Amino acid sequence: MLPSETQQVIEKHAIKYVLAQFVDIHGSAKTKSVPVSGLEAVAEAGAGFAGFAICGMGMEPHGPDFMAKGDLSTLIPVPWQPGYGRVVCIGHVDGQPWPYDSRYVLQQQVERLKARGWTLNTGLEPEFNLMRRDESGTLQLVDASDNLDKPCYDYKGLSRSREFLEKLTEALQPVGFDIYQIDHEDANGQFEINYTYSDAMESADRFTFFRMAAGEIANDLGMICSFMPKPDPRRAGNGMHFHLSLASAESKNLFFDASDKNGMGLSKLAYHFAAGLLAHGPALCAFAAPTVNSYKRLVVGNSLSGATWAPAFIAFGANNRSAMVRVPYGRLEFRLPDAGCNPYLVSAAIIAAGLDGIDRQLMPDQICNENLYALGLEAIAARGIKTLPQSLKEACDALEADSLFAEVMGKEIVGEFIKLKRMEWVEYSRHVSDWEIKRYTEFF
Repeated sequence: MLPSETQQVIEKHAIKYVLAQFVDIHGSAKTKSVPVSGLEAVAEAGAGFAGFAICGMGMEPHGPDFMAKGDLSTLIPVPWQPGYGRVVCIGHVDGQPWPYDSRYVLQQQVERLKARGWTLNTGLEPEFNLMRRDESGTLQLVDASDNLDKPCYDYKGLSRSREFLEKLTEALQPVGFDIYQIDHEDANGQFEINYTYSDAMESADRFTFFRMAAGEIANDLGMICSFMPKPDPRRAGNGMHFHLSLASAESKNLFFDASDKNGMGLSKLAYHFAAGLLAHGPALCAFAAPTVNSYKRLVVGNSLSGATWAPAFIAFGANNRSAMVRVPYGRLEFRLPDAGCNPYLVSAAIIAAGLDGIDRQLMPDQICNENLYALGLEAIAARGIKTLPQSLKEACDALEADSLFAEVMGKEIVGEFIKLKRMEWVEYSRHVSDWEIKRYTEFF
């Protein structure tokens, strides 16, 4: 029998079908539609999937079924699909949690924090582009008039896309998203919707639901909502900055200390956590910037608007948006992830790196409060500041060389992730682009 709380959600929202939802290794939502009469079975035994058909689950065609067991506490209605609900699942194989399931991997890291009496709170800032395809199939901006050189916060750009933005906001608000602002970002056709932070697991669940909602609502309007990290080489890319703080069992922000002599409002615990992120920055890059396209975003230089918001350097500073770790007073902002990442793997990796910094009592080498892009590469190198990986291959090499993540997140999923990403790099490297055709056809 379903718990009374679950039954109340079903009755209140007239739910007839439930999407049993999990993510593959890339963070893409996967589902089965289950009549509500089968929800109890999904919670107890799981919805069955052929694991070999799901990317990154480490399964073969002759293996057992991948059973997605639903967490009934995550049941919410799907506002853009009346009559539907969604329950988040964790994969099981032969009755045991499956180590290739990224939500399970995060769950294990959350338990490590819980054992110390801590919770990681994360506030995610997803950026995205609104596009459409013309009659030839070419991608175009939804709003052709959104063409300013500096479009950030532009009223007209925001107003002319308001139908989508309002529909998305009004779909998310009834299911617990406390949305507090919406803005036009630095690229043409680029937007950001901000909502209140939550614990790391709920934040990852919410971001997955956010992408599901955005994709389907855009499709209904004849649009494409793209979370591609860098759709336009001349413009700022789509980041997803993670705001971070550790909380005690009493919900006290353990990263805050008003007596911080550096004036950033940080405790020693926060400095140790930040130093862990810095120490493992190159390997974290693989999870946070997980596609070939991600490294068109993480480059030194400015966009057409004259601004850049993606970190290229492994640095730490007070309110410094050119650094990998920025300090909004009393918390940390990890600026490396892009909107194409798997939020479960990024969150798990953040915990792994942060706890390593705490356990080893690491401290950041220096505080960088200058615009690092303006210093020049020689000056940056002279200060001992390193550059982040500049390709997916470099990031995979760094992840493979850094044993921490395989040790604490599991060699299964980390090994599978590296294998798939190396395959992506090889496929990209063998692709013959239009640029090459134009440059080399009659070059010799």
